[in-house]
Amino acid sequence: MAESTALALYIAISCLAFVASKIIVSCLLYRRWTRKRSIIQDTLSGGKFVLFRSASTHSLSSRLFIQKTMKLSNKDIIGSGGHGTVYKLTINDTTAFAVKRLNKGNSDANRGFERELDAMGDIKHRNIVMLHGYYASPAFNFLVYELMPNGSLDALLHGNNWGKAKPLDWPTRHRVAVGAARGLSYLHHDCIPHIIHRDIKSSNILLDHNMEARVSDFGLAALLEPNQSHVSTIVAGTFGYLAPEYFDTGRATTKGDVYSFGVVLLELLTGKRPSDESFIEEGTKLVKGIIEVNKEKHAIDRALEWYPIGEVKRVFDIAEKCLESDPSERPTMAEVHKMLEQVSTSDRHPDCS
Repeated sequence: MAESTALALYIAISCLAFVASKIIVSCLLYRRWTRKRSIIQDTLSGGKFVLFRSASTHSLSSRLFIQKTMKLSNKDIIGSGGHGTVYKLTINDTTAFAVKRLNKGNSDANRGFERELDAMGDIKHRNIVMLHGYYASPAFNFLVYELMPNGSLDALLHGNNWGKAKPLDWPTRHRVAVGAARGLSYLHHDCIPHIIHRDIKSSNILLDHNMEARVSDFGLAALLEPNQSHVSTIVAGTFGYLAPEYFDTGRATTKGDVYSFGVVLLELLTGKRPSDESFIEEGTKLVKGIIEVNKEKHAIDRALEWYPIGEVKRVFDIAEKCLESDPSERPTMAEVHKMLEQVSTSDRHPDCS
């Protein structure tokens, strides 16, 4: 009798241990899934709020978030573009986000919303703006991004409706170029599928509190499978940054992003927009002329009080490579990033300029 009781007890304990282990494994798997994202339905407005778990969002209340989002007004605007308006959403004294609103009814905006979700959902990189979540409803869509306190490179170089231009020293400009190149290299070479940004420009390069560059705005992004060399699309992007072959072929390639990045390098060097007369009239001849007749000192942004002329020449040379008219002659973004990192930033002296 005692033996049968012991056997029954052993079997019961074994069964309980088995069930408990399955529950623990299930809980761990569930926690792993919820670490990636938490989906919350907003029953008040019929929309869906999706939040990707992170240190910045773990304590957020979806109701509070949505309530504050609905109260955003013109005074909260920090940027705008072809696909939407960007607002600063302040949750409390220590937590704030950038919220991009895309109105429904505009097919381009709808496609842009889907492209950003497809491109950004799983990306975590030091030089890519982090997507924290989104809100989708019948009337409009929101994308919730990490807030970049120093705004865009465009605003810092040129000023805009929300702020004046601020002087950027040479080390900062070089660090921004390296960071943006690192982010683009990640998109082109390390993401699966690879991502062609299609709208690289200074206003889509944002700066965090350490002035580290973050590539943003994936509303025109195209996903490139490993066996693809290009994606055929309707020509889209920003005048002055688009590669010339794009207009002829309608093919978006990584080398098109390289060309656009070359234009950004020229902006960092000269302080001029691509819409500046010298850019429009001379195009890529601008950088070739500067290098061939050693006009770096005359072309460099006058806001720079000093700069190491050797480094400036090397960055002009990298820009020239990016702006080659033949796409096959342009370097890859991995090569551009490596070249920029190799530009010396350690031995600088005030008498360099």
